[in-house]
Amino acid sequence: MVYLKSESEIEKMREAAQLVSRTLAEVAKELKPGVQTGKLDRIAEEFIVKNNGRPAFKGYGSRSNPFPATLCISVNDEVVHGIPGTRVLNEGDIVSVDCGVEKDGFFGDHAFTFIAGDTDEETKQLLRVTLRSLYKGIDQAVHGNKVGDISHAVQSYCEKFDYGVVRDLVGHGIGRSMHEDPSIPNFGKPGRGPRLRTGMGLAIEPMITMGDWRVKTEKDGWTIKTADGSMSAHYEHDVIVREGEAEILSTFDYIAEITKNEILETY
Repeated sequence: MVYLKSESEIEKMREAAQLVSRTLAEVAKELKPGVQTGKLDRIAEEFIVKNNGRPAFKGYGSRSNPFPATLCISVNDEVVHGIPGTRVLNEGDIVSVDCGVEKDGFFGDHAFTFIAGDTDEETKQLLRVTLRSLYKGIDQAVHGNKVGDISHAVQSYCEKFDYGVVRDLVGHGIGRSMHEDPSIPNFGKPGRGPRLRTGMGLAIEPMITMGDWRVKTEKDGWTIKTADGSMSAHYEHDVIVREGEAEILSTFDYIAEITKNEILETY
């Protein structure tokens, strides 16, 4: 069931999304070769709690295998849901950091793919294209369009570069729950799917690979990797469907302010 948000609820969603944005910037300060992913997770959790939020990912999932961390940190061929721990980042790693927050009963959820140090131009292009595809999808998140218009915008752009568009994982509605209707695939046909209406909250998140789109789940039950071992990138924003132009609640501006980020500067 799709739940349309009032303006006061949208303001609460913005607060949660902005806390995620600021958390990602705090992580960006320390994300570099030699750092353990578990340290980044601790930084995020402390910052969220200090700012009166709750880490929304920690404990999420089944009772038998709840997600054990505040962040999903997914490196290189890991698409999403990587578990932080003792892993040390190396020069050239690409690192998707996905963060969710609950604040005052509303959720924020978005992600950014960083580079630890520097990497080759081919990998940087994957990141730029994935980031551009996010905004191309957001451009379609307007009243009267269909979910398939968002999906097709992401897919058609990324496939021009012969990239794989992951099909087993999708974006989603967001608001009082982390995951609400409708699902937002990154592939599809224009004019298909649920109609978009003013006040819908969406988390749009392209997950794009340098190779094939197929993925596999690791033995931990959470980490999802590309089946062919190819690099993967992931970006996500929280948006509100509006007439004419979607409203983006989250921002990457805090990351740009804190660190020099080549992808943000050149995408």
